[in-house]
Amino acid sequence: MGEMVTFASNGGTAGGYLVKPASGTGKGVIVIQEWWGLNGNIKGIADRFAAEGFVALAPDMYHGKLTDEPDEAGKLLMALNIGQAEKDLKGAVAYLKGLTGGPVGTVGFCMGGALSLFAACNSNGDVGACVDFYGGHPMVKYNWDGLTAPVLGIWAEDDGFVNPNVPGYEAELKKRNHEYEFITYPGTHHAFFNDEHPEPEYNPAAAKAAWEKTLAFYRKHL
Repeated sequence: MGEMVTFASNGGTAGGYLVKPASGTGKGVIVIQEWWGLNGNIKGIADRFAAEGFVALAPDMYHGKLTDEPDEAGKLLMALNIGQAEKDLKGAVAYLKGLTGGPVGTVGFCMGGALSLFAACNSNGDVGACVDFYGGHPMVKYNWDGLTAPVLGIWAEDDGFVNPNVPGYEAELKKRNHEYEFITYPGTHHAFFNDEHPEPEYNPAAAKAAWEKTLAFYRKHL
């Protein structure tokens, strides 16, 4: 359905997977990868957004690197240059805003969830709605005062990697009277939305509910 595109990234270039709805136009959503890279699962999620009427762009945060091995994925996550990631995300947001004419949404999963919130905190108002699926990255620091978009946080009940950070996120948002909604899905594990993982990590009922919540959130705020 989609195509690989190149966009400007602060004097350089970055790439990503772009897919448009049948109408050719719609609200824009940035879809940010897990630690595996820009794989078929993430492109498939972008395709699903297009089927719902959105223009979706999944930036390639690893610039061509991809793995299905957890040890290698962990190394790629830790090697991510956060400064470069910020430039690439700003470039992706600007590119998609240019195509769609308005503020865009961000959504990401695991590492991408952290980067979704990171992008929204550094967007100068170009991000109109931010969704964070169980996001975590030890090197990402958030500019909470720069956040203007409402935030939807989607968490797994059993997630020792991410959940210790969630009360701190909530405290920062409450301190600023910022609009947000956090939902924890019972009986779920980290990455419960990824249908390429075997059950019980993948949780079909929770994934369906979280997807519908995300669509409703974007349709309200974008």
